[in-house]
Order: sequence, then C-alpha cells, then structure tokens
Amino acid sequence: MLLELNDVAVDYGKVRALKSISITVAEGEMVSIVGANGAGKTTTLKTICGLLRPSAGEVIFDGQRLDGRRTEEIVRRGIAFCMEGRRLFPFMSVLENLQMGAYSRRDKESKGELERVLELFPDLKGRLGQAAGTLSGGQQQMVTIGRSLMSRPRLLMLDEPSLGLAPLIVSQVAKTVKELNKQGLTVLLVEQNARMALRISDRAYALEVGEVTVEGESEELSKSDYVRRAYMGG
Repeated sequence: MLLELNDVAVDYGKVRALKSISITVAEGEMVSIVGANGAGKTTTLKTICGLLRPSAGEVIFDGQRLDGRRTEEIVRRGIAFCMEGRRLFPFMSVLENLQMGAYSRRDKESKGELERVLELFPDLKGRLGQAAGTLSGGQQQMVTIGRSLMSRPRLLMLDEPSLGLAPLIVSQVAKTVKELNKQGLTVLLVEQNARMALRISDRAYALEVGEVTVEGESEELSKSDYVRRAYMGG
C-alpha cells in the first residue's frame, strides 16, 4: 500500500474528531472519502499531511511513518494537498501561483510540470499574467489543482474540489481528476458530492462523526440503499 492510516484518532481539545479510523490507498488507485460537514473528512487529510497530529494510531506512506513529521518534509516525500476553498494568492499572477507549488522541489526543474499543467488546463495558457483573484471559480480551481501538481506528487489529496462550482464545471473537474488518475497519479478525494466521487473513484469510505461507517468498491456502494439515502439524496 502507498498510504495507510491504522487506527488513527485525532482530538480537538476534549473533542475526538477521528475515532480510530483505518484507510488504505494503493499506488495508482483513486479512493474517495464521502460524508457530511463535520464528519472528519478534512481532519483526515490534515492529519496525513502533518497539519494535525494524531493522538493515537499511525500514518504510513510508502512504508515510512509520517505522523510526527513536519508538513514540508511530507510534501517532499511526494504528497500534495489541494485544500478546500482554493486559497490562491489573489494579487499574484496565475504563473506565480503555479510556481509556488514547486517551492519544495530541490531540483527547481519545474518547467516540465508547468507545461503539463497548461496542457491539462489550456484555459490558463493565455492567463498566466492575470491576477489569480480575477479568475472565475472554475479557473481558480484549475490553478489550485495545477499548483499541487507542480510539486510532482505521488499522491494528490483533493479536499472538496467541486465546492461552489456550477454543475458543468464540476463535470470538467471530475473528468480532469479521472484523467490524472489514468495517467498513473494516486488520488485521495474528499467530497460531499458523493454521486460524483463514487462515479470516478475505485473505492470509497463513508465517514460519520469521525468513524468509518461503510467502505468498499465505489460501484457497489453507489448501488447501496443505505449510501443512496445517507449520502446521495435518496
């Protein structure tokens, strides 16, 4: 397994946000985590990348424990975290925002990654000098994903990439994420949009108040009456 969470618990003060969850992601796989607000989805991603420390359990990436390591070191090991809400530098140009994603690269040879990002998101080619804050929501999401790809990750973690986007743009984002996975990139996708997440992922976990309630092949879960009622609106 490329990524393993083994009985991971996380506390916010006296509140236990994650309750001994176990999740695995194989290399080349796309795994989704679905659930409502407050379920623990973002907490899971923040724990993987070192922004939060687990109070119990272990996080293993490529055979090495990550828990206790600094976020910068975790990024260098090959994990990119595309955070919810896009969080661009609005007054910096599109190009400058993309280049920020390569800050951890020791070789600084990011030209190839930039070309790959622009091939993936051709809408950005004519906007490299434009301030990122003036882009549409969909274009900003392209920059956010592109910035994550600039570090040449082995694992891309996406937190609610469809949030606040029009349905057509959501479909485009889903298609792009699926294409990245087809190209060999391992993806861990967190989404409230369970219908979309289950459509494009290989396996899925459902979280409720910090616990895994159901897991399995995405296609099978999408047919489950329980999953349909709880996460897909009936």
